Amino acid sequence: MVSAPKLYMLLLGCKPNGRHTEQHDIFFSIGLSLKDLVPAILEFWPEAAPKIHIDAWREVTAVNGYVIRVASREAMPAIAAAAQSPAVEPRLFFINLGGYKENEFEEFHYKIITVASDKQMAITQGKRTAFFKHAQSAHVDDKYGVDVDDIYDIADILPAGIKDQYRLIVTPQPGIAEDPMHMGYFRLDAL
Repeated sequence: MVSAPKLYMLLLGCKPNGRHTEQHDIFFSIGLSLKDLVPAILEFWPEAAPKIHIDAWREVTAVNGYVIRVASREAMPAIAAAAQSPAVEPRLFFINLGGYKENEFEEFHYKIITVASDKQMAITQGKRTAFFKHAQSAHVDDKYGVDVDDIYDIADILPAGIKDQYRLIVTPQPGIAEDPMHMGYFRLDAL
């Protein structure tokens, strides 16, 4: 059986030269395995090599009662003909919520992915999280208020070659379990 390509969400970390603390960024890409993503990771954050590592990752296959599949753009006419899609196709969004706690010298972040028909609906869903309700000055990073410029349609932030090759298919499947998250320190050369 041939493996199907999967969407991955990674929390990348490194301590670049001249920095006092570890820095982090989120990276999305498509591949058959984590190891397949290494060249794209290094291209995404070239100044981080060779210290870059993965602090957390997940395969993104289930979000908010929706199944997330990866389809080749070549296969799209057949998939589109077979699908009974709604008038507005649901999309997958990444939101980085930021907030503060009294007497904590830190901006805390809560990263979510959600399915919505547009950015405004995705922001509304982000504002329903416990983090947003309980953090002081919670905001969609980097503003003191909700700003649609600070969320991303995941299809738009995939690496260029991946966007040309694949498309994300988001279909409802109520009751589907969310994907497990893998936390730890994962060296790229050990994948």
